[in-house]
Amino acid sequence: MIRISTIFIAICMVLVAASLGLILYSVAGISGPESAIVALTALTFLILYNVVSMRLRDRTDVGTQIADLSRGTADLARQMAEFGRRLAALEGRVASANSAGTDRIQAVAGEINELGGLVKQLAASVAAHEEMLTTTAGNLSQAELTAAKPEGEPAMAAPAASKAASAPAPKAVVAEPAGRNSQFLASVRSAVEESRIDIYLQPMVTLPQRKVRFYEAVTRLRDERDQVISAEEFIGTAEAAGLIGRIDHMVMLRCVQVLRRLMVRNKDVGVFCNVAAATLGNSTTFSQCLDFLEANRALAPSFVLEFKQATFRNLGPTESEHLAALAQRGYRFSIDHVTDLRFEPRELADRGVRYIKVPAALLLDPRQVSASDIHPSDLSDLLGRFGIDLIAERIEGERAVVDLLDYDVRFGQGFLFAPPRPLRPEGAAPGNGGPTQEPAETGAKSATAEPQAIEVAARASGNAALARRLAGPG
Repeated sequence: MIRISTIFIAICMVLVAASLGLILYSVAGISGPESAIVALTALTFLILYNVVSMRLRDRTDVGTQIADLSRGTADLARQMAEFGRRLAALEGRVASANSAGTDRIQAVAGEINELGGLVKQLAASVAAHEEMLTTTAGNLSQAELTAAKPEGEPAMAAPAASKAASAPAPKAVVAEPAGRNSQFLASVRSAVEESRIDIYLQPMVTLPQRKVRFYEAVTRLRDERDQVISAEEFIGTAEAAGLIGRIDHMVMLRCVQVLRRLMVRNKDVGVFCNVAAATLGNSTTFSQCLDFLEANRALAPSFVLEFKQATFRNLGPTESEHLAALAQRGYRFSIDHVTDLRFEPRELADRGVRYIKVPAALLLDPRQVSASDIHPSDLSDLLGRFGIDLIAERIEGERAVVDLLDYDVRFGQGFLFAPPRPLRPEGAAPGNGGPTQEPAETGAKSATAEPQAIEVAARASGNAALARRLAGPG
């Protein structure tokens, strides 16, 4: 379509040529045909000039457009190269993740096979022991009958003789625990003074994805013979001897070191550290812990301090003040050893509680419906309104996981996912008597991992009595 500017220029050229011919005819006295020829010649020159100028202008515009197009093509090529580089990096990450997943699956399969072998050995050993005990008991009974016949004593006199023979036994039984307690106290004190305190980590996973979100630090002591002493065994003795504060302080130090090592690989991970009520109520010990926590205040969002339910229900003025000091520094709290489902979520949230750990058996117990103020299936939603997450602990079966999903429980912990595993301190060489980094890989060669693996297998099989026998007194 012809533009208006072109029509206007053509009209102007015609007017200029006609005016030139008219001037030549009227002023210069040139004849009409000659004036017309001059006018046509001028019009032709004007048309040629306009055409040449338009071609030059179009060539400049086309050159500018070609330059812009070339720049756009270069930018597109650079973007395609960047996308290719990112795609190659993503493919490399996917390949490495697949290889890592394959390695993990193989490692888990090896652990399962090794655990199966241990269970078979355990079953054979238990059968042999039971057979030995049965044979020994039969021999003893026959020997007693043989010894009683030559004496010619009546059968009714045997119980009296047996009671008379065992009469001094109670004195030995009464005297033995006192010596054993003093020896155990000496072992605990020696372990604390020589820093034979080990940290075991047990993961807490999200449900139902089972992705590790937190770790709980479980404390273990080792005596002079490197026998492991569990927390349930030494806490009462340590509190009576006034050693629990030192233990908690050393455990906090180890937990912070562990948290720093874990956060190098995953910034979203957290560590739960247990704190005793005696430590919270002792001003001297608590001031030392508070100074240490103040120095590591940057880790407060990922470092959760855990207390018993009984501790929160029996808070005195000193304990409340200490809790407030920790909350002011950004630390969050967790409640464990829950015995009932009676909670005051608003009060707990105001004190800084963000997690509550309830045993799965207690949460799924039908009797708790009448014993608690709220139905257990609504407990997670109620706590969530005040910013408190419910964690189901001591999960040992898949059936419990299915039931807990109906209760909207977001986190789980228990032997079903992983048992507590020892963590070797930084700088400790394997084979020095300390725990190993990965207990499952050492198998029967590790004196620390084998009893734990057998005990886990016994618990998983439902034989609680056998698990207690394997755990032993230490």
